[in-house]
Amino acid sequence: MEGFWWGLVGSSSLVLGALLVLWRTPSRRLTGLIMAFGAGVLISAVAYDLVEDASESAGGWLLLAGLAAGALTFFVGDLLIDRSGGDHRKRSTGAQSSGAGGAIALGTVLDGVPESVVLGSTLVGGGGVSIAVLVAVFVSNLPEAMAATVGLRQAGMSTVRLLSLWGSTTLVSAVAAGIGYAALAGAPPEILAVVQAFAAGALLTMLVDTMIPEASQFGGPVTGLVTVLGFASAFGLSAIGG
Repeated sequence: MEGFWWGLVGSSSLVLGALLVLWRTPSRRLTGLIMAFGAGVLISAVAYDLVEDASESAGGWLLLAGLAAGALTFFVGDLLIDRSGGDHRKRSTGAQSSGAGGAIALGTVLDGVPESVVLGSTLVGGGGVSIAVLVAVFVSNLPEAMAATVGLRQAGMSTVRLLSLWGSTTLVSAVAAGIGYAALAGAPPEILAVVQAFAAGALLTMLVDTMIPEASQFGGPVTGLVTVLGFASAFGLSAIGG
């Protein structure tokens, strides 16, 4: 239950992002800049709270295998979902109108599960949840939900369906965090390291596929600076926590 509740906190920004858009639709540039900041935060969390931690318990080849497996797993799953009508699911342009609702929902869950499992795994060892990873999950989910909600509204999805989509995704992510904690509690350090590397590979692939294109297209010339700001902010939290 502890993993579940922390997962719920981290993924609650999905609902918050949708509510913000339903209250007042942001400009595409603002959405892109928030997306850039979230991408920077998540990149930092992957580098310092996943890969660096994992490197202390497992050798380089094992970590490379975990990274490759995570990246390939997400790539194949995402490719199948895209071909089923879930492509452009997090775009703010309304391109989702040509897709399938079920595939969009499934793809949204696919994007959120790896980071939630990682969030739950940070509880292993009894040291409490990693604040840096919690902030990374929360901040990165917010712009994803905002951009996708803008696009889904333009594609004609009703308010009830939107809130149902993000509410169910939040619950699934919370369950994934709980499962991550329960499944990895007592696991050897090498197994935990491989899981962290696997999640890192999946998250990096997701970033390039869904977040960075939106940020680059609409954020304007300061997109890179905002991404670095997000990276530095998360790194600072990680350093303080360490």
